[in-house]
Amino acid sequence: MKFQNAPKKSLGQNFLIDKNIINKIISICNITKEDKILEIGAGYGYLTEEIEKLKPKKIYAIEKDEKIANIIIKKFEKSKNINVINEDILKILKKKSLDKNLIIFGNLPYNISSQILASLILLGKWPPWYKKMIFMFQEEVAKRILAKSGSKEYGRLSILANWRLEVKKHFNVSKNCFSPSPKVNSTILSFTPIKKYKYKLKNPKNLEMITRILFSNRRKMLNKNFKKLFKNHDAISKKLKINLTKRPEEINSDTFYKIAIEYEALLG
Repeated sequence: MKFQNAPKKSLGQNFLIDKNIINKIISICNITKEDKILEIGAGYGYLTEEIEKLKPKKIYAIEKDEKIANIIIKKFEKSKNINVINEDILKILKKKSLDKNLIIFGNLPYNISSQILASLILLGKWPPWYKKMIFMFQEEVAKRILAKSGSKEYGRLSILANWRLEVKKHFNVSKNCFSPSPKVNSTILSFTPIKKYKYKLKNPKNLEMITRILFSNRRKMLNKNFKKLFKNHDAISKKLKINLTKRPEEINSDTFYKIAIEYEALLG
């Protein structure tokens, strides 16, 4: 397929063009006429076009590439319920001026997919302004999100994602369904906010910081990095029953949430 503008590697542009897969993605969520949709990385509007057929109340189509955004603005100029926004989604998320109860769809740019997901998890206010997210990730990123402790894929992304979201894998998508074709296959995941999640934190970014420090040397024992967090590391490790000779990948998610709670308790 030829595009009016050559896809940019710098923006991770690989456009999903398979209509069967597009409709399969949309069918994950029962879109009604009362729903409002946020689409991240609208591209040339193939997904937008199919969502519009279901006549939701509003579609916010985010596209960072100015030339492509102008193309879809013209494409949907007669559609009253589609608002094309030419901006970086990460900047939009920082503004905190989004609509409420949105369903978010996204064929996320591979180069910032983890960053986008983390931004949507680490919101200060919970339940969040969205009610469901349906995202396409590079297959290896999806495996990291779904990973359990003890596996080589397990790490920060899994711990963050499963903290207050219900994560579900739906299906894999062949690289042949895109233009240009990426080097790897993709996976569709959905995320539903857990309204009453178990481990409450005053500042969600503390969890992000703790996992970053403890996984900075994932092949080494926890001991050295744990001392960076706690002066009284022996007392905390005994309280939480953590063996500091273990590697971070051997510690389950619940323990990381408890570590974050202990860290906040010391801050006062």
